[in-house]
Amino acid sequence: MLQEVHVGHKSLADYQSMVVGSLVDEIRELAKELEGARVLHVNATSFGGGVAEILYTLVPLMRDVGLETDWRVIMAAQEFYEGTKLTHNSLQGDSVTLDQAQRDIYETHNRIAAESLGSGYDFIVIHDPQPLLIRNYAGDLGAKWIWRCHIDTSTPNQDTADYLLPYVQQYDTAIFSMEQYVFRGLDIPLRIFVPAIDPLSTKNMALSPEDAEYVVSQFGIEGDYPLMLQISRFDPWKDPLGVIDAYRLVKQDYPDLRLALVGSMATDDPEGWSFFTHTVEHAGEDSDILILSNLNNVGNLEVNAFQARADIIVQKSTREGFGLTVSEALWKAKPTVGGNVGGIPVQIINGKTGFLVESVEQCADRCRWILDNPEDAKVMGRTGKEHVRANFLTPRLLRDYLKLFNDLRG
Repeated sequence: MLQEVHVGHKSLADYQSMVVGSLVDEIRELAKELEGARVLHVNATSFGGGVAEILYTLVPLMRDVGLETDWRVIMAAQEFYEGTKLTHNSLQGDSVTLDQAQRDIYETHNRIAAESLGSGYDFIVIHDPQPLLIRNYAGDLGAKWIWRCHIDTSTPNQDTADYLLPYVQQYDTAIFSMEQYVFRGLDIPLRIFVPAIDPLSTKNMALSPEDAEYVVSQFGIEGDYPLMLQISRFDPWKDPLGVIDAYRLVKQDYPDLRLALVGSMATDDPEGWSFFTHTVEHAGEDSDILILSNLNNVGNLEVNAFQARADIIVQKSTREGFGLTVSEALWKAKPTVGGNVGGIPVQIINGKTGFLVESVEQCADRCRWILDNPEDAKVMGRTGKEHVRANFLTPRLLRDYLKLFNDLRG
């Protein structure tokens, strides 16, 4: 079944001073042609992932400019999420794919969701592979159907690709985060939308150094110690084990260094629970490593405070859909060290807004540079913040969707 997600109110006018140029005026002009249009977003979870965070801002902003916009999540049994996590990994190149029993579960829950969809929408946006099959079971319903793929499908497991491609082909258009992520074999119209962050959300709003210090002190980070931080799900692709290894190398030169690994456990990611345990085991008895999740009451405010307090922020992914945590870090004017994969190089301009790395040793070396050169690191951080302002704030993403909707209407 599909369950509605309730969101608060947001006003586009509140973003006027934060975005560049005449973006707000452009958005309002595009929205005039779409007044009263009905839009539905469907994804797999309402918390714990980047897609949910985007929708918590995008949906109310669409409403604010005159579109009647709903957001629903697919509710299913645990074995459905276990299977779709395999699909997610398989689309990113993992060798494991769904067996027939898992495909049956996947198809059954999508069919049930389609039956509860309803009609009357002008545009239906399906996010990622979990609810992908809804279009097949629902029919067109007089709507324009859009598949928004947030992951890298450039080198998928071929069995998975062959299985899913006919379902994707039923859509009117597909959106990917980067050109190189596009699912091979598609012959439907394509769009490239880079994701974006909400500068007014609790996670990204301005915090004073004193407030940030107070919040992180509640978790044992006290005193003027250098802090290294990674914010991400506990997922092998995010490489928290590699972050721990890099921290240990840096700590040889900076013995007071602390490391915080902060993540969230999402309902659509059962693999995260076991990898969280694996990460704790890899950290061992080092009391200077802090591993936290939403189970420790770490929410958006706490994430914001850790980013504001950190001296070095890392996103050492080995595979990445886009990596919005990088834009979040740069928005706090923090020089950021990221894996040279996926959407991270779009956000990190190597040597200007942060550093791109391909190994534990490179990661450690760049982290040392940041600690060795604090003034240059501040300049790098300010440059990164302006790069995000120009490219990765939610009003720009809203504009992209409005352009697409207008084009689909002809």
